[in-house]
Order: sequence, then C-alpha cells, then structure tokens
Amino acid sequence: MNKGIFLLIILLTTFACKTTPEARKPVSSKTGSFIKESAERNKQLYQNEKVLIESLIAQDTILNYQASENGFWYAVVKASEENTPKATFGDIVNFNYDISNLNGVTIYSAEALKTKNYAMDQEELFSGLREGLKLMQAGETYKFIFPSQKAYGYYGDENKIGSNIPIQSTVTVNSIQKKQ
Repeated sequence: MNKGIFLLIILLTTFACKTTPEARKPVSSKTGSFIKESAERNKQLYQNEKVLIESLIAQDTILNYQASENGFWYAVVKASEENTPKATFGDIVNFNYDISNLNGVTIYSAEALKTKNYAMDQEELFSGLREGLKLMQAGETYKFIFPSQKAYGYYGDENKIGSNIPIQSTVTVNSIQKKQ
C-alpha cells in the first residue's frame, strides 16, 4: 500500500511538469495612441504659446522682431559696428544673458548667470539659446523670445523655471574666438 501511494505520487509529479516552458501572454499591447496624444498636446501647447508671444511682440513698439527658422523670435537691440564672422561649430563664444518670463519678471539676472564661455555645439545649452548664438556677431545684443519647447521644455530647469514655460532672454555676445 505504501509503495502504491509512493509510486502514484512519483507518476503524478513526473507527468504534471511540462517539458518546455510556456511563454507569458502580454498584459497590454501598445497602440501608439499615447505618442499621438502627446504630439497633439505639444502642438496645442505651441499654438497657445505662439498666440501669447505674437501678442507680446505686437505690443512692443520699440523692437522689430523676426521669426527664426528654428521656432523662436528675436530682435536686434544693438547691432555690431563691424562685419565680423558668426560663431560656428567649436568656436568659443563669450556672452552674457538674462532670463525673464513673458511678463518681463526676471527669473535669472545677468549677474546671477555670470559671463559664460561656450564651445559652440559642444556643450549643454538649451536649444533656443544655442541656435540664437549662431545668429549673432561679437558686440551684438539680441532679445529672444523662446517658446517652452525651445527653452527648458517639459522638465524646466529643475529650479526656478517650471514645466512648459516660455521665456525671454537678452543676450550680449562679447567675443567669438574662432576654432584653430
């Protein structure tokens, strides 16, 4: 009797186990709808910011703003007296800038941000400013208006600039040292 029960237990455990593992079924499938919804939200955010920025530009009777090919607006505050070359890849740009919100409230002053030396396209800098510096010559001052996607985007600067905040910046290029 003992041998029969023991033999029955061994037979059940032997035949109860499968020889090949069975793949798990996916819990959910991706349809791509999240990406489509996110793209639509970003388009709507940009359109809302564009209306706000264009309204701000229309109120400014002093500066003549231009839309850049890179999705931001700029105006020349002080033009260069000489026709000097603009910065290209690897050049060292020495510049000062400030950052304010669209209402003109200073977020970071030029003194707080200090004078920067930036190796063009070889260091981290938010995309709007990086592209804006390429438009400028030494001795020039520009005022930029960046939609949030060209500023600090969804994450902000993780300090004073929040998520999806458009900004203004006045930038002065002190010098451009051409790459050797």
